[in-house]
Amino acid sequence: MFKSLVRSFAAPVSKSLRSQQARAFSIHEHSSVELFSKNGVAVPLGYVANTPQEAFDAAKKIGGETVVKAQVLAGGRGKGHFKNGFQGGVHVAKTPEEARDLAAKMIGETLVTKQTGEAGKECQKVFVVEKKTIAHEYYFAILLDRSSYGPVLVASPYGGMDIEGVAEKNPEAIFKLPIDINKGIQLSDAEGLADKLGFKDSNKQSAVNTMMKLYELFIKSDATQIEINPLGETTDGKVLCMDAKLNFDDNAKFRQQDITKLIDATQIDPRETQSAKFGLNYIGLDGDIGCLVNGAGLAMATMDIIKMYGGEPANFLDLGGGANEKTIGEAFKIVTSDSRVNAILVNIFGGIIRCDVVAQGIINAVNQIGLKIPVVVRLQGTNVELGKELLKNSGIAVIPFDGLKEAAFKVVELNKKAEEARK
Repeated sequence: MFKSLVRSFAAPVSKSLRSQQARAFSIHEHSSVELFSKNGVAVPLGYVANTPQEAFDAAKKIGGETVVKAQVLAGGRGKGHFKNGFQGGVHVAKTPEEARDLAAKMIGETLVTKQTGEAGKECQKVFVVEKKTIAHEYYFAILLDRSSYGPVLVASPYGGMDIEGVAEKNPEAIFKLPIDINKGIQLSDAEGLADKLGFKDSNKQSAVNTMMKLYELFIKSDATQIEINPLGETTDGKVLCMDAKLNFDDNAKFRQQDITKLIDATQIDPRETQSAKFGLNYIGLDGDIGCLVNGAGLAMATMDIIKMYGGEPANFLDLGGGANEKTIGEAFKIVTSDSRVNAILVNIFGGIIRCDVVAQGIINAVNQIGLKIPVVVRLQGTNVELGKELLKNSGIAVIPFDGLKEAAFKVVELNKKAEEARK
């Protein structure tokens, strides 16, 4: 995704969360394309294939050259590599046989891209689409922008490439158009943007229609991002969405049941799935210090202060206001399931959730799972003294602090000692 592009006009957020989307869920490219087609947005003909034979059948049905695309929820597929040594997650196939052979090298294998990290993501299916001859590639996206309090259209005449690189080297080639969410996109908005991009004659009208329909889909589907890279202008005079990346507001799942059904659970961190079962919010990060907090604001403050003292958070695990002894125990199990975690910081401000309930949950969890790594606990708020007393008399090895700075400094120190002991 275009992180640096977003940062150039979005309000500042915690550095620890910039690479994460706590309130969004994604669907596969093939599902996005199906959604486009149902809503009148022009796309190339394509079929999803779960086996090499299905890829062969799809390519035969399409006829001519096809493009075989690995389906994983990550960007940079074309430049990625599979752990079996096969290079690239997007390839052109001249024949159905070639499409089958390409699919055989992708399906069931792990694709590593700049967004997945070295762990990669398993490719369980491919998307076989007709290959179009493109006269020009454009970039087009719609996303939510804090600074303009609503949707913003982002476009560039330089599509089919790293848009972050375009934004850095040639910022004047990036056009941004905020939309009044109460009025919606106007015909003049789409026409003006099409002119800036360089669309002419009949293709301009096709581009305008595409932008208008994509905006309608963005609003009615509670999307947080629709990204098309590239938006292709074909040699036969068509404007097609050649690629698609869609994210949706997690809070709108209750009214987007059809889209929610498109979520591929195999592409999601199992710890996120497990957390959701207990009403917890988990987001994995790249560090080795576990963070149990209540509330997103406290989470960001906790992770930022850990980083300030030289540590790296392993996760964002929000207990929320409705946590109880059982869910707190589950939270500890989830955090400690990450083998990289050397220490845990519990930072709770008791309001709806009482400090004594948190303390008892910590005691139960440490005893149940036989926790061996150090736990630093900072409690403040409702029933804080009772919570501290429970921890003091529990006999478990927790390290209490009243101040967040002291607690963060200590957990970073303990983490470094654990790292050294491992070496």
